[in-house]
Amino acid sequence: MKTVKQILDGKGHTTWSVAPDSLVYHALELMAEKQIGALLVLEAGRLVGVMSERDYARKVILHGKSSLDTPVKEIMTQDMIWVRPEQTVEECMALVTEKRTRHLPVLVDDQVVGVISIGDLVKAVIDEKDFTIKQLENYITGSR
Repeated sequence: MKTVKQILDGKGHTTWSVAPDSLVYHALELMAEKQIGALLVLEAGRLVGVMSERDYARKVILHGKSSLDTPVKEIMTQDMIWVRPEQTVEECMALVTEKRTRHLPVLVDDQVVGVISIGDLVKAVIDEKDFTIKQLENYITGSR
């Protein structure tokens, strides 16, 4: 089974973040520019939260707030689930399913080294299944 490290090595370790005092509007602009669904919230280089499109929809729009004057810290998810590079795709799939989250920050010694999404996990599962199918087809047909 593929590990988080292998996913990050393939997709890259680039992360996008904002400070807790940043306005939600500016965070949304960054997410739109980078075509991503969530941002890490870092304070002095330390992970303190995650702000997602879901947070915006449920905690700004539905509460009549304005993204132009609401700081990210008011809507970010603070009880984050995070993973380590050595964890498997299977473990991560169980986490995102159980905790109903879509993004998993990857930490080593309290330092962010990447982020994986449910999309990354699904792709890894599909790639592994495709590989297994090809191996079985080769075994059945006797080709190498």
